[in-house]
Amino acid sequence: MRRLLLLRHAKAERSRAGEGDHERPLAARGRDDAPKLGAYLVRHAFMPNLVVVSTSARTRETWELAATAFEDLPQVKFDERIYEAGPQAILKVIQEIGSEIGTLLVIGHNPGLQELAALLVAVGDSDALRRLKEEFPTAALAVINFMVEDWNRVHQRAGRLEHFVTPRTLVPATD
Repeated sequence: MRRLLLLRHAKAERSRAGEGDHERPLAARGRDDAPKLGAYLVRHAFMPNLVVVSTSARTRETWELAATAFEDLPQVKFDERIYEAGPQAILKVIQEIGSEIGTLLVIGHNPGLQELAALLVAVGDSDALRRLKEEFPTAALAVINFMVEDWNRVHQRAGRLEHFVTPRTLVPATD
């Protein structure tokens, strides 16, 4: 089995004059939400073997803050192909992951992550599926399982949506 964790970056500041989109940092709410998602991953034992992060400032900062919940940090790879990528481009990055990785966390952007999740999921909790297709807000996390031996076998409608959470749906200390 392979487990894919898709995490949209936490809430970012709006672009400032002279600042490019790639350099936008997290907003106060984002700096508050990212550690909550890290704690959620740890509490539910969704421990990635590898984290692939877009090179943008807001995705890097999301990972840095989420990682504070981890006792042992997984391997991290910053990949510029994730920045502003469409679903097929992100899927290509996933399919290149080695078979030694059982759980993969990808931290990226919308609309690519939401479109990828909708493309990959065939079954799962109907309420979670509906919410995922309606909106994939900042700091949203989709947990998708695949019954495949290698990441290169991950394809559309092959996954099962196990969880879909947002900072608003998390209940402190129980989720």
